[in-house]
Amino acid sequence: MKASAFLYPWDVAGDPEAPARIASLGAGQVTLASAYHSTRALTPRHPRHRIVTAEHAAVLYPPGDRWAGRALRPYPAGRWAPGDAYGEAAGALAEAGLEVHTWVVLAHNSRLGAEHPDTSVVNAYGDRYPWAPCIAQPATRAYLVDLAAEAAVRPGAHGTELESLGWYGLQHLHAHDKISGIGLGDAGQYLMSLCFCPSCGAGYGERGLDPARLAAGVRAALEPLWRGAADDGGWPSVGALLGEDTAAATRAWRDTVARTLQEEAVAAVRAAAPEGFQVLLHADPVPYHCGANAGVDPAHILGVADGVVVPCTGGTRLLAPFAARAGERTVLAANLTVVTGMGGSPATLAADAARARAEGATELRLYHAGLASDDDLSAVREALSGR
Repeated sequence: MKASAFLYPWDVAGDPEAPARIASLGAGQVTLASAYHSTRALTPRHPRHRIVTAEHAAVLYPPGDRWAGRALRPYPAGRWAPGDAYGEAAGALAEAGLEVHTWVVLAHNSRLGAEHPDTSVVNAYGDRYPWAPCIAQPATRAYLVDLAAEAAVRPGAHGTELESLGWYGLQHLHAHDKISGIGLGDAGQYLMSLCFCPSCGAGYGERGLDPARLAAGVRAALEPLWRGAADDGGWPSVGALLGEDTAAATRAWRDTVARTLQEEAVAAVRAAAPEGFQVLLHADPVPYHCGANAGVDPAHILGVADGVVVPCTGGTRLLAPFAARAGERTVLAANLTVVTGMGGSPATLAADAARARAEGATELRLYHAGLASDDDLSAVREALSGR
């Protein structure tokens, strides 16, 4: 199976040995970040640094003229990725014989939420989530669609992987996180991720819901969970807590918003890209889920994009709904963590890859070559040499 290793530009820029090291893994492709959220990352082999702190969400190349005069626009990176860090890294990797695809994080941007708080998801209690832009707002959607096109189609790139192209909600590691004391379960996560900004209020109204009454209903539905009631019943629990008709109406609004944004973003990428440019989404086959792996309907998204990247570190069960809808040319990439210290298992990569293939995967994604130890990379090299 074809494999691609995730990388940040700072894993490569300034390290002349990095391209050959990555090429020696045997993956043949890299998925290189061109727009990314804030992070603190280890660089265990870099000659100039060991820790990179990306202070805010940023594009890792100079943003173009399309953003002139616009209130919502991408932020250039600071000292952690100056100038065209993406372009420098991409060029070095291509010279080493690696095919480069872009990695674009979209609806996940804490700085945007801090500087433009009205763009953020706001829950039923009035709390804003600055890391989560509301994808229903027209200006935010326009920003995300243009960002997708610009950050995806970088010089020399053969394709892109779009992450966070859907709803983001409560579940997100943020600073020194202290929100795990209550087990909300799938239902609670959904209810706490419902947005009540003016755009979403209008959307609920179009579906026969009064936004104020809906917010009160959500708060009432959550009350047993705050008191410790267990919930792991998924969507049926949402209906039981909120009422079947009300729950269905909220889903109708949110599903439509996410689907149309995905369609618009993919279309914008394709309009800007050369022929044959591959467009994949990081995706979860449960449509009401939020996060980096956007919740999608497999039948819909596989009619929009060329395929999906599916999280498989905890098992391959999420592949089956996509495999059931996949066509002959659909890319179904199993994303496996290969950093032992982050819960990955590079020592079992060959077996995990075989299991993913049996479940319908056509490719592998390896998270994350820049963060992995030498021993982890050796295990990846060994596994890929025998694939």
